[in-house]
Amino acid sequence: MAKTSSKSKTTTIEQLLNQEVANLNVLYVKLHNFHWYVKGEHFFTLHAKFEELYDDITAKMDEVAERLLTIKGSPAATMKEYLELATIQEASGSEDARKMVQILIEDFATVAEEMHEGIHLAEEAGDHPTGDLFIRIKSDLEKHMWMLRSYLG
Repeated sequence: MAKTSSKSKTTTIEQLLNQEVANLNVLYVKLHNFHWYVKGEHFFTLHAKFEELYDDITAKMDEVAERLLTIKGSPAATMKEYLELATIQEASGSEDARKMVQILIEDFATVAEEMHEGIHLAEEAGDHPTGDLFIRIKSDLEKHMWMLRSYLG
């Protein structure tokens, strides 16, 4: 059994996939919030970066949901479900530019760790396509974290 948060314990690949559908949807909304509301001297840089990231997260969200459907699962598809299943939080709306970047690093780290747990869960189940999906997403998130940390100095 893989532990993902105090909110829930993931016992199946389907549950983990659904949790990540929720997390990616919360990230999608959060990234739009940050894209629209970022202010300050780094506006142009961060405005463009947040758009790049929400486009990337959109593709990942769709891949995870489609993988869940492929293995006969049912992905969450409402904001209520996303907020109930997600292990990350919505934006508060009061973040400054630097805090926005720090929050994204933390959220990406949370999701990457859950992907790491999913890799092991998929290996145990012999589900190589899901394991590969988790590996690819984890790798991409780690690269985003490195770039965002570099931005913060």
